Amino acid sequence: MAGLNVSLIFFFATCALCEAARRASRALLPAGLYSLAREVVAAMQLAACCLELRVLVELGPWAGGFGPDLPLTLWFLLFLVHGVTFDGASANPTAALQEFLMAEATLPGTLLKLAAQGLGMQAACALTQLCWAWELNDLHLLQSLLSLDCSSALRTSVPHGMLAEGACAFCFHLALLRLRHSPQIHRVPALALLTTLLAYTAGPLTSAFFNPALAASVTFHCSGNTVLEYAQVYWLGPLTGMVLAVLLHEGHLPRLFQRNLLYRPRHKYRSPRGTLALGSSNTRRPTEACGGQEPGRSRAVATQ
Repeated sequence: MAGLNVSLIFFFATCALCEAARRASRALLPAGLYSLAREVVAAMQLAACCLELRVLVELGPWAGGFGPDLPLTLWFLLFLVHGVTFDGASANPTAALQEFLMAEATLPGTLLKLAAQGLGMQAACALTQLCWAWELNDLHLLQSLLSLDCSSALRTSVPHGMLAEGACAFCFHLALLRLRHSPQIHRVPALALLTTLLAYTAGPLTSAFFNPALAASVTFHCSGNTVLEYAQVYWLGPLTGMVLAVLLHEGHLPRLFQRNLLYRPRHKYRSPRGTLALGSSNTRRPTEACGGQEPGRSRAVATQ
């Protein structure tokens, strides 16, 4: 339990320090710079918590005696905290590219956001490894020794890994699009529960990152697969899933196509049924109503 207490303190300290940095940035920086600063801080918070959680997943069962229910519970609680504290940041490159495809962000703003996310992830990896070097518990001691030669998070073939990451990203982004206008009290628990279910389903195969920046920081330097194979699984898979989610939800890609490719547009006003038939019956000529003769014609013929 001592090892678990150290991990819990690590989670709490990480979220508290990131929240303090977020509030300081909001108070000191202008709005444009704060939008980038909050991405850096959110990426650091997400990456640090995921790295520590990965220690519990990989080393906890045989070094700490933890069951699989503990990491899933912590995963759900951490994503609840992330959803409440991120302040609009995504810490996910596919979410930033989704905003670009939805024509909600410009290309320079999207590129700056991607750079901020990558910077936050790399900073979190460096700070987390420094914390592990202090060897505050047995798990951190083992992790600091194993980090020199880490194993790959991809535990299946490349096509299956691409399918798993793409399916996770598709479900996540489809839920993100569906719930983007929902109240935070409903959106945050729903997304946290969904990510927990995706982690439980695809975790044994690919660790269920569906976040290209997080995967690049955590597992690209590990042995077992080439960089190209990692890129296919952890970059191409989530990007494909995100594009399919936007296409299914919107019917088209607003940044690229204006015409809806899947769904017919709904007209706001519709003409009532039967109007045309009623009008056609009332537009008959008077001569036709009198058997093809003008009014008074038959009477004039009879008097003659």
